[in-house]
Parts: sequence; C-alpha cells; structure tokens
Amino acid sequence: MVVSVDLLNDAYKRESDADVRERILLVRRVRNGGKEAASVAEKELYRTRGWAYKWLKRFDAQGLDGLKDQPRTGRPPEVPEKKMLQIRQELSDSQSGWRVKQVMNIIYEKTGVRYHEVHVYRLLHKWGFSPKVPQKRFVNTASSEEKEAFKRGSRSYSHESLKGSR
Repeated sequence: MVVSVDLLNDAYKRESDADVRERILLVRRVRNGGKEAASVAEKELYRTRGWAYKWLKRFDAQGLDGLKDQPRTGRPPEVPEKKMLQIRQELSDSQSGWRVKQVMNIIYEKTGVRYHEVHVYRLLHKWGFSPKVPQKRFVNTASSEEKEAFKRGSRSYSHESLKGSR
C-alpha cells in the first residue's frame, strides 16, 4: 500500500497512543525512507524484526487502521449474561445487604457454577454494588443503658474465662 509522507506525518501528529505512533514511525522510515525494516526496528526503535514485519504486513493489508490494536475477546463467561442479569436484579431488589458468601451460593444455586470469592467481589463491583460497612452515623446510636449492658456482659465473660484457666 502506498501512502504519502504528508498523510503519515499528519496521522503521527494526531495520534495520542504512543504504541501506534511508534508503528507509524516504522512505516514512515521503511516505506517512505527506503530503509530496511530489520535495521529500523533493531537500531532505531529497539524492537525485534518479527515485530517490524508483523506491523508492516498489517499496514499493507489494512492501512493506518491496521496499526491500531485489535480488540481482545478473552475467555467467554461460564454463566450466560441473561442469567447474571437475573441474579443482579435479585440482588438489587433486596433491601438488605449481601455478603460475598451469600452471593457465591446464589450464583451456584442458580447456575451450577462456583466462582471464587475474589471474582464475586469483582462482579459486585462491576455491577455497582459496594461493600456492606457500617456508616459513621450509626457508631454512637446506642443508648447509655445499652452500652453499659454490653460492657457488663463482656466483663463478666472475660472474668469467667480467666477463673477457669487458673
């Protein structure tokens, strides 16, 4: 594919992705500068010959769009998206919060797929849920009597456990 120097220069100036700019520079030096691809890649760009030939081949086949990264699909999910949407809806409809273990069990019951705890955290974050943490306004809402009863209950427990260990 023959592309003018002006077009390559303009594309180089407009491009914000550093990797694509480097590939445009390679094409400019090889196709319009008359230099050898291996030499440009190794001596000027500190890349391998294979890297240079790969991008030149993609440029010849697809033009400037071929120098951009292609989308990567990754591993397909084990659970269909429709099922996950149903689970997400069920979680969002509930007024109470959810623990990760509970969500893991719900996913397993509905789909038969067991996800790791960390992955369930990722899913919940992706769905817009946040961890269940007490808010600061609830810290001092207990009455004085409730606080005192709690203190007495924990003291008597600690004294009883100390007597038994002696």
